[in-house]
Amino acid sequence: MTRTPLALAMLLLAGSANADEAEIDGLITNGTITQAGQAFYRTFCEQLNARGPIDFNLAVKERPSARWGVLVWVEYEDRPLFRRFLQPSVSDMQPIAEAAAETVVAQIEQQKLQALFQDNLDLAKDEL
Repeated sequence: MTRTPLALAMLLLAGSANADEAEIDGLITNGTITQAGQAFYRTFCEQLNARGPIDFNLAVKERPSARWGVLVWVEYEDRPLFRRFLQPSVSDMQPIAEAAAETVVAQIEQQKLQALFQDNLDLAKDEL
């Protein structure tokens, strides 16, 4: 019985679905929709990439508001690390993105350091 390359690829994908999933580090997902949010995302990614390769995943999200502007936040493992309101007319996003990158990297390093000193004798986490 001969198998086509497509059938072999499907078998490999089906087999890898059962195996442990490998994590991909260095992803920054974009959940922004406004022009100000997109500008923040681009400059934030540029600032992080200028610091060197990253070994964590982030999500940049936003919630537009007619009254307050645009609320932008950066999440790491479903926890917000940076949150700021942006005005739609912000022309220079560089200092805001630079402050966000510094804050995010510092908080992630602190969380990783705390995880090293955490007592984890119990194999399962609390269910409460």
